Amino acid sequence: MKPSSIQVEFRQQSDPTVAEHSTRFFKTGKGEYAENDRFLGIRVPTIRTFAQQKKDLATVDILLLLKSEYHEERLLALFLMVNRFERGGQQEKSEIYKIYLEHTKYINNWDLVDSSAYQIVGAYLFDKDRRKLRLLSKSSNLWERRMSVISTYYFIKRDQYKDTFAISKQLLGDKEDLIHKAVGWMLREVGNRNREAEETFLIEHYESMPRTMLRYAIEKFEKEERERFLSGKR
Repeated sequence: MKPSSIQVEFRQQSDPTVAEHSTRFFKTGKGEYAENDRFLGIRVPTIRTFAQQKKDLATVDILLLLKSEYHEERLLALFLMVNRFERGGQQEKSEIYKIYLEHTKYINNWDLVDSSAYQIVGAYLFDKDRRKLRLLSKSSNLWERRMSVISTYYFIKRDQYKDTFAISKQLLGDKEDLIHKAVGWMLREVGNRNREAEETFLIEHYESMPRTMLRYAIEKFEKEERERFLSGKR
């Protein structure tokens, strides 16, 4: 399909050397989590700047970018959606939230999730029923499961931890390393704000946690405390 004018303009900033590095960094090999993903070689600060310059881009053009074969164009679409969500009224926020969840198959890497899930899904659900996050946490789609816990970062920043703990418990048995890292990260963020709350959860569940999840969760703990958790003597 012929690229749109916005894609032509965006792709002028491509760098083959950066693209090659991204292909390796994001694990695009056979059997890896980003198998066959394609890169233009445009760095994140440049993408953010471009998104600010095109903040009034039409929804149809944003969706075209979101469905792109190129990773950076999907990330650009998500930055545009986050920008519009933050500026929009309640109706526009609702529309963006709906579009986001209808197109999760294109939000298919950890950086895409982490750059948008809590800013859109978490922000939208903050004052609403949050059962959608439980459904996402049970999805067969790795990236939807990651969305479920990363979305709670919005709540953590506002000193609400219940959903983070509930979804973390749901994901304790997940087989994917990228889920272990996401859960551990969110638990660590809880601890940054309320160490007691994190420790209470960890004491109950650390023995059944995947090692990577636990290491991420206790990264900021004192050395002796980390060793007690890791040795199973907490």
